[in-house]
Amino acid sequence: MTLLAWLDDPDPRHGIRFARADGDWEEWTYPRLAELSRRVAAGLRARGVGRDDVVTVVQRSGPGFVASLFGTLLAGGTPSPVAPPMTFQDPRVYREHLARLFGSARPRLVLCDPELVDALAPVAAGTAEAATCALPALLEETDDPGPVRHRPAELALLQFTSGSSGVANGVRVPYPALEANLRAISQWLAITPDDPTATWLPVHHDMGLIGCLLTPVVNQTDIWLMRPEDFVARPSRYVRCFGVSGARLTAMPSFGLNYLARRLRPEDLDGCDFSQWRAIIVGAERVDRDALTAVHELLSPYGLRQEAFLPAYGLAEATLAVTGLPLPEVWRSVSVEPRSLTPGQPMAPATDPEIAQSVVGCGRPLAGVEVSIVDESGAELPDGWVGEIRVGGSSVAAGYLGGNHAAALTRLDGGTLYSGDAGFCLDGQLYVLGRLGDSMKIRGRAVFAEDVESLLAPLRPPPRRAVVALGASDGRPTVLVVFEQAQEGWVAQTPELLRPRTEDADVVVVDAPRGTISWTSSGKPKRRLLWRDFVAGRLPAARLDVTPLPDAPAPTIGGPR
Repeated sequence: MTLLAWLDDPDPRHGIRFARADGDWEEWTYPRLAELSRRVAAGLRARGVGRDDVVTVVQRSGPGFVASLFGTLLAGGTPSPVAPPMTFQDPRVYREHLARLFGSARPRLVLCDPELVDALAPVAAGTAEAATCALPALLEETDDPGPVRHRPAELALLQFTSGSSGVANGVRVPYPALEANLRAISQWLAITPDDPTATWLPVHHDMGLIGCLLTPVVNQTDIWLMRPEDFVARPSRYVRCFGVSGARLTAMPSFGLNYLARRLRPEDLDGCDFSQWRAIIVGAERVDRDALTAVHELLSPYGLRQEAFLPAYGLAEATLAVTGLPLPEVWRSVSVEPRSLTPGQPMAPATDPEIAQSVVGCGRPLAGVEVSIVDESGAELPDGWVGEIRVGGSSVAAGYLGGNHAAALTRLDGGTLYSGDAGFCLDGQLYVLGRLGDSMKIRGRAVFAEDVESLLAPLRPPPRRAVVALGASDGRPTVLVVFEQAQEGWVAQTPELLRPRTEDADVVVVDAPRGTISWTSSGKPKRRLLWRDFVAGRLPAARLDVTPLPDAPAPTIGGPR
């Protein structure tokens, strides 16, 4: 499977349906998309883009984004997708973000939507000495491009990490790594031309870009492509792609499942049949067992099988997919003793159901991928022991722009990826616990922010309204809980809900205005940024409650090793 083969023989029977604001779909066949891609390639060459030049693509999902991506590849350049500004995002913060990305990528050209030219041009010129061009202007110069195919660049993709730790790093993805991951995903899901995909994920990051756009495109299968805001406004439109239109494959984080469970109503499902819905890949963040169960209970009366849920693990530095549950299997979780989930120690099964922690298995390594668990020295640990997840194989990226960063948890070393994530393997499956940098030790045991956050479930906070960050304040282990516009009872109930995991730490609960919590464009909370704002006294707290315990020991904060 090669990345560009479809452009030579595009299948007129299939294509992409782009969601329109009026509720309808705009259909583009693959021949039509291939022709637009060739026009973009010709325009880029006319603008001086040559082999190995980076073209930063700042466009919302649509035919132009697809054509800009493949047109850059045809021209011999390397595409670098960057998310457009989000609704209500602070323009100053977005410009600073772009300046860092442009300064790192050094693009030859920034190709964007017309309404973004005025905002992007000064940043691109000032930080990367790059020109900015709106896609329609580029296309006006290329009415008849003719055959266009230039020698491919070394890199098929320059993709930036989500920046959940505060810094987005440029990951260098060569053609062999990207094509190996596309093959592995296709083999895992047994994709045929009759397996359409429907997605609402952002197309600027690995899960939406590689998993839900590039994989079906190179297989020339149909795609229903929505934007995240379309999904938020009408989740029923998304599920009807499967229940009515015949889509079979998709992917999303756990918060997407939770949103479906909260927002869908019986009338939204009238006439739906989900019996052919074959794969719901769940990843990008800690897999929530309750979310899997809730969506299955909601949709199983309409034919959705439990085997359709495929928990997975991946990251940009591995191109995308690392592990995934095989299609015939039903997902499973293990009940563990929270005190045993400390790197360098064996996981212990839970004996007390009151404090037991459930961890969902994220499947087995995909074809060409190797996974192991290692201790702080890099030595491999036995089955069932907790440590850092290490990844090898043909899909691992070539490295970061500028090399590894000294303060980064995730690092690439000679084709081996040290993920910065904690987990353990059991019976061939990988179980992911969370970021080592979002953890701390209390009385010698590790506590992960994701674990503490899961204890807030009884409050039923809406998505993106509650986040936990961990650290030390005045030398004491501290759990920071930030609610945006907390409902009555949330602040008062939180310390007791968290006590099973945080009995030796201070609990600080903040009730803050909307917009306080920062998120990456891929939907991950910026926990480290939130903690830094708290320590610096920058949280715009409407109410703050501190619940300390006496004689707490000094913590060991999880972080770079």
